[in-house]
Amino acid sequence: MTISNEDDLNKLQDIGRIVANALEAMAAALEPGMTTADLDLIGRRLLEMAGARSGPEMTYGFPGATCISVNEQIAHGIPGPRRIEAGDLVNIDISAEKNGVFADTGASFAVPPVTNATKRLCRDGRRAMWVGLRQVGANKPISGIGQAIGQFAEKNGYTLVRNLASHGIGYSLHEEPGEIPTWPDRSERRVMNEGLVFTVEPFLSLGANWATDGDDEWTLLSDPRAPTVQYEHTVVATRSGPLIVTLPG
Repeated sequence: MTISNEDDLNKLQDIGRIVANALEAMAAALEPGMTTADLDLIGRRLLEMAGARSGPEMTYGFPGATCISVNEQIAHGIPGPRRIEAGDLVNIDISAEKNGVFADTGASFAVPPVTNATKRLCRDGRRAMWVGLRQVGANKPISGIGQAIGQFAEKNGYTLVRNLASHGIGYSLHEEPGEIPTWPDRSERRVMNEGLVFTVEPFLSLGANWATDGDDEWTLLSDPRAPTVQYEHTVVATRSGPLIVTLPG
């Protein structure tokens, strides 16, 4: 999606607020003893109350309103009977549609008590996302996002999962410009046109380099097994830099 009029921008900002508010509410409700299905139900109800529909459910037939991944699961975890425990690392990924426009956001949360290494990983995962977001702007190279995140990861002793990329979004959940690397990629030659809408979502890890298939057709696991976090915003490339639409309000 490339924003070309105020109506499209308003729709994008509306669904961006909705998914951001849902993420904030789910994070506040997260506690040991609840199941991932319990947590997903909170997100579903909030999306429905706002007149939005789950993106992965309507687009791909995903068996849940949101993706909830715990510990070794790093993406596309199916909500179900798994109980959240103290010390778990939980990723919540929410994408939804309203009025024909999609937005996508996500974040990882450590359920106390957790180690200092896990606390740092969560802090630095968010920092890595913002390092990438600062490279967003009209007529800037797409490769700058991955280069900056890669430098941050290397400097701070982390790895990046290199087969889970950012993506274009807007009129559909995944669209042009297709996959956007959040790691250094010398083959990346594209430029962000003004108004381009896409996500920035690095997967920062304490050792994983890849995502591999789990026991079902959806869930992805870290490879090698290592604590991994993901933070994500939907953003518009403008002449003055990034316009982030997935902020609560």
